[in-house]
Amino acid sequence: MPTIQPRSPVSCSVVTGDVFAAHDDPDHPESEARLKAALAGVPGGTRRIAPEQAVPADLALVHTPQHIVTIRSLCRACPQDKACYLDPDTYVTRGSFDAALYAAGATWQAVGQALDGEHSFALVRPPGHHAMPDRAMGFCLFNNIAIATARALHEVDRVAIVDWDLHHGNGTQAAFYTSDRVLYCSVHQMGIFPGTGWPEEQGSGPGVGYTINAPLESGSTGADYALIFQRIFLPAIRRFEPDLVVVSAGQDAAFDDPLGSMLLRPDDFGALTTMLVETGPGALALALEGGYGRSHAAAISSIFAALDGTRFKPRGGEAKASTRLLVEAYVAAGRAVPVW
Repeated sequence: MPTIQPRSPVSCSVVTGDVFAAHDDPDHPESEARLKAALAGVPGGTRRIAPEQAVPADLALVHTPQHIVTIRSLCRACPQDKACYLDPDTYVTRGSFDAALYAAGATWQAVGQALDGEHSFALVRPPGHHAMPDRAMGFCLFNNIAIATARALHEVDRVAIVDWDLHHGNGTQAAFYTSDRVLYCSVHQMGIFPGTGWPEEQGSGPGVGYTINAPLESGSTGADYALIFQRIFLPAIRRFEPDLVVVSAGQDAAFDDPLGSMLLRPDDFGALTTMLVETGPGALALALEGGYGRSHAAAISSIFAALDGTRFKPRGGEAKASTRLLVEAYVAAGRAVPVW
């Protein structure tokens, strides 16, 4: 159970609106209905900020001009009130390009709020962390977190990204794989889409050591995630000394999510948030990625409670042997993040 302990008051906001409904296929897991379900977890009285659109120049910080033009053209060509599929998983509608601009813009607004000292959660869609610089995939058109991070690097020196979505954020990893200004930490279920995110993927060139992947076995619980955070991610973040921490917050590692096989409970997401609040340099910025189960609203509620001052402790129980071995391998390898 969470416990309340005093800490410095930091306000909290949510960036969201009805504009994301323009991107909707009701028969797809990533539909407007899931955002409405997630919004049920936002506490009453939370300050709401209306989304603002990013501009194509913002998208171009991460994506190729051809990709931007292609997505815009495909959306314009899609018949009204129809969903047009780019691959078996990823669709667009006539309004998807505008909705995606709002999703990227809202994520940047959340980052701006965090830089101003306020925790902020962009509850947006479509999600973004699978979108590659030149390709839409995995429900994602443009990479919201990567775009916001790239913009933030014009104002700060270093950004840490923590991705606790069920799936590895291959697009985010690719965006910063050669950078020593972004620390990317991903914990995810191994062996599922998109097939990346192995410990051997550590970055290249100046970015070697600034990508940290923790693939976990199916059936992992909050104890496994807490161990990864406590022994790998949090020490790496402290060593990196970021100016900002942003979170790809996908709650599809929940015990009841239909797309995964993990066993996190709503309070586990509160515990992960608490650990980041206590470790980061200031306020957190979060952006919605996945999350499709009935407990999603409860997980969102726990995240907001942690941002608002409730200190969630990791649940008891023992981590899997494979998780302990992964941690031991990282620790034995020495410092995961080079000296800045």
